[in-house]
Amino acid sequence: MSIKKESGLRSGSRRASVTIYTDGGARGNPGPGGIGVVIYDAEGHVIKEHKAFLGFTTNNKAEYTAVIQALHIAQELQAERVRLLSDSRLIIEQLNRRFKVRDKDLAKLFTQVWNLAHSFRSVVFQHVRREQNKHADRLANEAMDAGTI
Repeated sequence: MSIKKESGLRSGSRRASVTIYTDGGARGNPGPGGIGVVIYDAEGHVIKEHKAFLGFTTNNKAEYTAVIQALHIAQELQAERVRLLSDSRLIIEQLNRRFKVRDKDLAKLFTQVWNLAHSFRSVVFQHVRREQNKHADRLANEAMDAGTI
């Protein structure tokens, strides 16, 4: 998905663009889940890390929840352009409208992402290999560890 809007935005304290890596998982699928989010500024510096324990969930719900939380944080940072990367091919393909969202619970989460995405000038969802997503994966695992101890 690539959403673009060119009017109605002012510069100022807004961050022109951010790159976000997200990961979500559930041990046992379903099982105890967690998310990790890492946000970089345009120069490649980490400006925000976020992790959260989700309780009992599925991998796909955790992946969507990570994207939703990431977009909320990007809103707080007043980002104009978002490049969001995830190692979940299913989620990225659904967000890019190449795969249908058949599960009703995931459809609700998809709609949340879709609505959030419209608050930015542009959003690009991109798949990355798992080894390129280690930082967000580590945060998601830390969240799961903390929630299950």
